[in-house]
Amino acid sequence: MITRYYRELLHFCLRKVKNPETAADLVHDSFVRVLTMERAGHAILDPSTLLRQVALRLKIDMDRRAAIRQHEDIDSLPDTDMPAVPAHLQPEQACAAIQSAHAYLEAIDSLPPRCREAFQLYAFEGLPNKEIAERMGISLSMVNQYISRGKLACAACREALEAAPAAR
Repeated sequence: MITRYYRELLHFCLRKVKNPETAADLVHDSFVRVLTMERAGHAILDPSTLLRQVALRLKIDMDRRAAIRQHEDIDSLPDTDMPAVPAHLQPEQACAAIQSAHAYLEAIDSLPPRCREAFQLYAFEGLPNKEIAERMGISLSMVNQYISRGKLACAACREALEAAPAAR
């Protein structure tokens, strides 16, 4: 099929896009789609028409993507029109988030080993309490106590973090 319709489709695409490389890309993508349809068991009665139709739709998609990409050079925009950087990407907020994460990890690390293990299985691996009890070989009520202790440690850490900016 490719050798039979390639030149015809290439000329068709060249008339549409006026760029040999883009036309070749459209031809390639059209053949890929049509051959995929053929291999999937679709009966193709008129390959020439189908290839032109697929190429035309690909060109329409390409034009839509190009229209979306039409924008001014960001470096030429005045400062007032510059897009704002999200707050979580600001250096101060990123640093505060890292410090908070370290504080929470320290709070969890300060728990007794078995308590820490149960809380980590619960908080980081998302295991249900019953599975944690089975895995650790302890009672379900003990797992509940360990998890409660871990939650209390994290709550105390959160309160300390929230109070820290007010102390400055």
